[in-house]
Amino acid sequence: MQRRTALLLLPAASLLGACGFQLRQAPTYDFKTLYSGFSPNSSLGLQFRRALGGTGSVVVITDNKQINDADVLLDVVSDLRQKVVVGINASGQVREFQLRLIFKFRLRRKDGTVLIPDTEITQQRDLSFNEGAALAKESEELLLYRDMEKDVVNQMLRRLSTIKVANPA
Repeated sequence: MQRRTALLLLPAASLLGACGFQLRQAPTYDFKTLYSGFSPNSSLGLQFRRALGGTGSVVVITDNKQINDADVLLDVVSDLRQKVVVGINASGQVREFQLRLIFKFRLRRKDGTVLIPDTEITQQRDLSFNEGAALAKESEELLLYRDMEKDVVNQMLRRLSTIKVANPA
């Protein structure tokens, strides 16, 4: 029975190999050091530093005194959180919120050459609300913001992996 299953799976495996299928690999970056322009107490900045520093191939600099040691500079243009009421009931009580995270950044070399122009990444999530469970909804809101931050960081890392730092000859 096992031999028969193996014989049936062999053609499928060879087809996947022939089409160029590969498992996703860790991204590679064209720079060794990056200055992070996040404020020291930014939770988004903390997630970014953990994600990029965790690759082992990039050193993240946060100290302004070492800014000249960085290959590239990440400028945080804006980091905005919004909580908008999108639904109310007949008595005017809030029933649904929309949480938004709007992050805008740019990436440049030390000489000022812009590698990634001002780029805005927006995430939004809907949050139902119930006054009887206000404390639980507050915790859910924090989890949703953390999830949105994770998505923003992943999008930033994908964009950073596509840039070429070296001056074109």
